[in-house]
Amino acid sequence: MNIEAVAHVMTSMETPRHVLSGLEQLPYAPDRLSSSGAAVRPTRLGWLDALRGIAALVVVFDHSSYSFMAELRGELMPEFNTSRYGVMVFFLVSGYIIPASLERRGCVRTFWIGRVSRIYPLWGATVAALIVADASGVAQMRDFGGQNVVTVAVAHVTLLQELSGTPNLLLVLWTLSYEMAFYLLVVALFTLRLHRRSSLVAAVLAVVAAVSVTAASALPVSALSGVLGTGRLVAIAATVMVVAICCASTGLPALRVFGGLLGGGLALVLVSFNSTVPMWEGLVILAVMFLGTVVYRAEQGQIPWRYAAATAAVVVVCAVGSAYAYGDGSHFTRRGWIVAFLMAVGTFGAGLAFRRRRVPRLLVGLGTISYSVYMVHPVLLAVSDATIGRRPHDSLVLEVAFYALLLPLCRLTHRYVEEPGQRWGRNLARRGKPVTLLSGSGP
Repeated sequence: MNIEAVAHVMTSMETPRHVLSGLEQLPYAPDRLSSSGAAVRPTRLGWLDALRGIAALVVVFDHSSYSFMAELRGELMPEFNTSRYGVMVFFLVSGYIIPASLERRGCVRTFWIGRVSRIYPLWGATVAALIVADASGVAQMRDFGGQNVVTVAVAHVTLLQELSGTPNLLLVLWTLSYEMAFYLLVVALFTLRLHRRSSLVAAVLAVVAAVSVTAASALPVSALSGVLGTGRLVAIAATVMVVAICCASTGLPALRVFGGLLGGGLALVLVSFNSTVPMWEGLVILAVMFLGTVVYRAEQGQIPWRYAAATAAVVVVCAVGSAYAYGDGSHFTRRGWIVAFLMAVGTFGAGLAFRRRRVPRLLVGLGTISYSVYMVHPVLLAVSDATIGRRPHDSLVLEVAFYALLLPLCRLTHRYVEEPGQRWGRNLARRGKPVTLLSGSGP
């Protein structure tokens, strides 16, 4: 795959949507839809768009089933955890493309500008919409357990709320905390010039996850928050993150390395010792992201495919073994988690195997707006729950109606919120001379 293609997507669309679209056109690639709905020229990574579209629809079903398909949900979840399936597909795709963005640029500063312009405009719009809906009485925000407004706001602005003991304002925001941790780790490896060691990183994280099932079984979730207090931990994490990003974005080599190490260390500590999920699952999430990176490197010819296959085997075995050893709980069934995880890996593998085939235009269009789908649907559900309430019995009509309302709305938010934010980021990144870490560092 031509790196200029990756350069084009990273400049034009920054995700998670966890991943970027709009790559260099090739004859075999699928048509894309413009924001107006018209067909445009084919793009090379349409298969990733398709995966994002599928994952977004599954996540929406998982959350909307609480309101409209409760009976089906009760039967399905123990056998197939739809939420974990959707987010694992997102994480794999994100791992595939995000490191390429940084390596293509060779500039930490422009990488972070891209991340900010991709994530925050829609993040801010959906959070604001929920606050307005709550104030208007048509939705209800969750209780934050007595945490003050400043703590909640700072935790969410840094996107580290899931890893700093603060309940998520929107139920989907927890995944963005792991995305942020992944970004910090990717930058750390890049500043240390270890970014090509993705196979080793993925394997080590997976093995540590498996070991932690027993070694950390007595460790409570959000352990650091219990020791330091949530407010203090949020302040420390936010300060460290800002310092790490600023230092890693400078032109001084020593300061860049310091910033990278500081940010990477913060990410590992928070994921390992302060996640709301068990340590093993937090580490598995990071391992899955780096597995996506490993697949990218194999496709680029940077590593042999046999290395990628071996890494995938280690990650899958350790993840499945960890879930099996963890056992069943009140909010966790190992069968449902394992089936969802294996299907997510299989879905990504199928997408990779058929990446040179034409992708249905509908799936590419869904992938294009998938970040909006992911972020907007919880707001609509909050309004629905506060107005018409949750149905005790399955209502397929209401489920379909919810999708029929959601998808056109997401086309609008993508066009009028996401796209302007991305243009702002591109314009900002062009100002001044970027500080590159490596000469010709792109793969």
